[in-house]
Amino acid sequence: MPAPNHHNYHAPAQCPVCGEPMQVTGLKCHSCGTELHGSFTPCRFCTLEPKHLQFVEVFLRCRGSIKEVEKALGVSYPTVKNMLDAALNALHLDEKPELRRVRAGEERAEILSRLSSGELDVDAAIEAMNQLKGGK
Repeated sequence: MPAPNHHNYHAPAQCPVCGEPMQVTGLKCHSCGTELHGSFTPCRFCTLEPKHLQFVEVFLRCRGSIKEVEKALGVSYPTVKNMLDAALNALHLDEKPELRRVRAGEERAEILSRLSSGELDVDAAIEAMNQLKGGK
């Protein structure tokens, strides 16, 4: 546990000078003072920008339900999809092109289902479909 009045800051993922990835070279236990020095690879979530990390946390709390994420963040379906794509890209979890086509078909079906059930209005459905076409 951090010492009193100790501030924890998010470690930068990229060098502020040249933009290359930063390397973790030291770890310290604030309880007993043990220190480790070496070359450590941070977990991929540790390198996320705060906005992406916040989205991933909300997405997980909502158990992956885009409808629940919409409500939690107060944003539209297309915005949630864009945030999800941005987080996946930041985590380097982009899909292969053939999987994107399958996913796009599933997303179109989801949009139409939500439109027919009244969860989305026509304008939101059109916006979501246009974003799928644009590959966003």
